[in-house]
Amino acid sequence: MTKPWHGVQVATALPFRDDLTVDYDAYAEHLAWLYAGGCDGAVPNGSLGEYQTLTDEERARVVTTAVEVLGGDHVMPGIAAYGAAESRRWAEQAGEAGCGAVMLLPPNAYRADERSVIAHYAEVAKAGVPIVAYNNPIDTKVDLTPALLARLHGEGLIVAVKEFTGDVRRAYEIAELAPDLDLLIGSDDVLLELALAGAVGWIAGYPNALPVASVALYKAAIAKDLDTALPLYRDLHPLLRWDSKTEFVQAIKLSMDIAGRKGGICRPPRQALTDEQRRVITSATEAALVRGHR
Repeated sequence: MTKPWHGVQVATALPFRDDLTVDYDAYAEHLAWLYAGGCDGAVPNGSLGEYQTLTDEERARVVTTAVEVLGGDHVMPGIAAYGAAESRRWAEQAGEAGCGAVMLLPPNAYRADERSVIAHYAEVAKAGVPIVAYNNPIDTKVDLTPALLARLHGEGLIVAVKEFTGDVRRAYEIAELAPDLDLLIGSDDVLLELALAGAVGWIAGYPNALPVASVALYKAAIAKDLDTALPLYRDLHPLLRWDSKTEFVQAIKLSMDIAGRKGGICRPPRQALTDEQRRVITSATEAALVRGHR
């Protein structure tokens, strides 16, 4: 691992107790289990980690807990915030904790223009920690287009991009405009397509429930071993596609529960899954487990 954003980096779900306080002991155990299952590192405080609902104290402790378990080179926290100054403070906290990189959304309190996006990343880059841009225009309404990513990379502000648009065509344009910018798979349900297009990492959701199978899929896809990757991808895709749905946190936590992990409840405003959603996710998870995927 020469770069801490390469490989399978799990966007970790965060366990809560019944009173909705953070269960740091369960989180530490989960991190160790993921690493034992072959995952390369963790991305705490992403959307899957429900960072928007955490206090500053909780958010900082989640990072230090991950570093204590995995070591800083295997931890890449999400540092999204409404303002660049706050994101920079989270980047500085990550650097002080020993993290090897951070993941940063563009400004998303409003539909930011290109100048605002560049200024945002420039301010956070002052912290001196390598930045992986997170492109999720579906939720943020700010699109880091291939041309804008090339500019951010050309100015030395980002080292990689987590690409979450689902548009696999972008991989080729990014490679043309910024050949040294590392492409990371951002949504589980286009893993195979982006791996074949040259991705060097996966910021992943479903390894929270099925790490061994997920790592096997990623390695086969990166190696372009389609005889192995394609059947496994087909087996897992009924679950992987939930990573791109509004209820992705609840879905992955339910799969964790079924697989014998502590997924559990979410903090509001996320609501419980509907009965039909639970049925579909339960059926797909049980089918994967029956096929021996772990």
